[in-house]
Amino acid sequence: MNLSSVRSIFSARIGAALLVLLATPTAAHAQAMVIINPAQVGATLTNQILGANMGNWFNPTLPGLAAGMTQAGITATRWPGGSNSDLYHLATNSDCFGAYVDPNATFDNFVNYIVKPAGLSLAITLNYGTNAACDGGGDPKEAAAWVAYAKTKGYAVSHWTIGNEVYGTWEKDLHAAPNDPKTYANAVATGFYPAIKAVDPNAQVGVVVDAGDPWGAPNWDQIVLSQAPFDFVEYHWYGQGTGHESDAWLIGSAPSALAQHIATIKRELAAAGKLNTPIVIGELGSVAQNPGKQSMSITQALFAGEVLGEIMQAGVQTADWWIAHGDCRDPLSGGNYASSLYGWQNFGGYQIISDGLPEYGCPNAPTTWRNTLLPTAQAFKLASLVALNGEHILGSTVSGPDAANLRAYAMTNKGGTAVMLFNLGRSRTLQVTIGVTGVTSSSDVTVSYYDRATYDLSRKNIWRGITTTSLGARTLPLTWTLTPWSMTVVQFK
Repeated sequence: MNLSSVRSIFSARIGAALLVLLATPTAAHAQAMVIINPAQVGATLTNQILGANMGNWFNPTLPGLAAGMTQAGITATRWPGGSNSDLYHLATNSDCFGAYVDPNATFDNFVNYIVKPAGLSLAITLNYGTNAACDGGGDPKEAAAWVAYAKTKGYAVSHWTIGNEVYGTWEKDLHAAPNDPKTYANAVATGFYPAIKAVDPNAQVGVVVDAGDPWGAPNWDQIVLSQAPFDFVEYHWYGQGTGHESDAWLIGSAPSALAQHIATIKRELAAAGKLNTPIVIGELGSVAQNPGKQSMSITQALFAGEVLGEIMQAGVQTADWWIAHGDCRDPLSGGNYASSLYGWQNFGGYQIISDGLPEYGCPNAPTTWRNTLLPTAQAFKLASLVALNGEHILGSTVSGPDAANLRAYAMTNKGGTAVMLFNLGRSRTLQVTIGVTGVTSSSDVTVSYYDRATYDLSRKNIWRGITTTSLGARTLPLTWTLTPWSMTVVQFK
């Protein structure tokens, strides 16, 4: 059964003191062990994996948005928003076929109210699907004009991707052969890529890939990667199918599934003779449609943290969650609110920072807590402690009788080491001994965590963030007890 309110409040009040007691070394009784190997150096890390999308249907001039993104540790953004990108026209600030665009959601406003104040890197998805007249495929001249406008205004755009998920029939594509890899590759090769490079030779231009998704066009990646020029590839991934959400799958299996898809793309690039091409993950999330209560729960937060760990381990340099603001839902919009899913909310949504706006589709959400960091944002905050530019993934091994309930990602960290730990047990604490090969002490150990008990306070509309405890100097290995359904960052100096 779910924790009661009394137990939640009790846990919150004694949490800090209890955790200090639990840090007492008792290595002989540990249920799992993590050994970090500083000699095994892996991928270089970057904070650009802490990105989040925004959409042109959301008003970027609302107060506090940039500050909320900074507070969540978000470092990058992608615009103008998923499938809307293949409908959007900069010159008129409008979408084809009457799709809604907020009047304030101009490119200039987005840059000046969100990107610059929050210090974000900006990725743009160019319109491949529709021309300005909305009667044919996307126009390379229109795309090049956007690149030229950004250059003239001094707006730094890190990535220009040609089209959103144009390999799928759900994406609007008015080319004579829609959602077709040969048509797409030819349009990129003879139109979009040279037109953009003529305007800005330094622009990074990317193509979309699907990692062999059975819902996409057959052989999309093989054809596009062999026939189109590009500087990077962009991939989108969601962990579950709508209506089939499972907490156990989401935190236990979905993150490793993403790692397998990234490995597939690397093999495809190698086969095309382009192994070192950067992989951008333009959209990430737990479910692709109709998010329900799981999207507000501790389980999605754990999933997000593990996904960020897998992305770091795989060496992906840029990733954007779907979405920072602007996509709250209530049960009338669909979504899974089954009792089998853990959580207290009667609303869901893709957003990781609260909209607090009923007009954005979420009348059940309190209107008084706009810019409150939701559980997934807490995963971003924790990951921001370790996803640091120039640091490196380190090798680590996990062992012990309860190792199956533990996930660990180790890395260098400001001259020391750090490890992200995940207890996948819903109701059981997990005692973990952490060692660093060749290291017998740390001058300062800091532990930061977010867990089920913290999330449970949201039952009373209390949205508490991560807790940080300084342990001072410690001998190693260190034994620490992870609370149920928790994500923890331990930093050693």
